[in-house]
Amino acid sequence: QVRLVESGGGLVQTGGSLNLSCTAPGTFSNFGWGWFRRAPGKEREFVAGMSWTGGSTLYRDNVKGRFTLSKANTPNTVHLQMRSLKPEDTAVYYCAATGVKGLRVALHPSVYEFWGQGTLVTVSS
Repeated sequence: QVRLVESGGGLVQTGGSLNLSCTAPGTFSNFGWGWFRRAPGKEREFVAGMSWTGGSTLYRDNVKGRFTLSKANTPNTVHLQMRSLKPEDTAVYYCAATGVKGLRVALHPSVYEFWGQGTLVTVSS
């Protein structure tokens, strides 16, 4: 069982930036990656994803141009850089990974086998 480890959440003012990281320690295979979030009183939603090859990324419309998902130099680690944060970005952010070889960016959470514990991002107005 792969346990993902997230870091980087916190409190930031509107317009600020945060960088979330997610790593799969002790693993040596490729993963497809996804970030999801759940705001208070709302359902979990897809935020950003990267294909198994790392060649494709996809973002939900209201974070395009503000969020960037990238691979780190450290193996099996990804960063979600969040800029121009808004109060509506406040949520618990979850990292997810899938080991399905060759998979394109997966939007649905059921595709992902491995999950992090979640990290809280709070954007104050």
